[in-house]
Amino acid sequence: MATMTAAQRREAAKAAFDDYMAVCPAHQLLDVLGTKWASMVLTNLADGPRRYAELTRAIPGASAKMLTQTLRSLERDGFVVRSVTPAVPVQVEYALSVLGEKVLPVLTHVQDWANAHIVQIQAARERYDNQ
Repeated sequence: MATMTAAQRREAAKAAFDDYMAVCPAHQLLDVLGTKWASMVLTNLADGPRRYAELTRAIPGASAKMLTQTLRSLERDGFVVRSVTPAVPVQVEYALSVLGEKVLPVLTHVQDWANAHIVQIQAARERYDNQ
């Protein structure tokens, strides 16, 4: 049996870690919710379904491309449901799915925690940067 060099062991450990992270449920969820616009879209849909234009007005910092990509991603992951009403013009509405409604308390908790602790985080950053 051939022995492995330290570099080979590190590479094998990295590959095993990458394999784990690819299937880790928490990591997968944070990949979705940690994007810049996902939490804003989800919290904007908390009050009920909205049309694309309403979301655009509610989240003015998001470009049309980014908002569309975020909505598609959230729809793909089951957090948002897209409904098309055949009319002239066609009306498209976005709403939280059951899964999206279930994740809202998690988002709210994270937002509340961030609001309560951001001053401490900023102070820690300042201390670190001034070392």
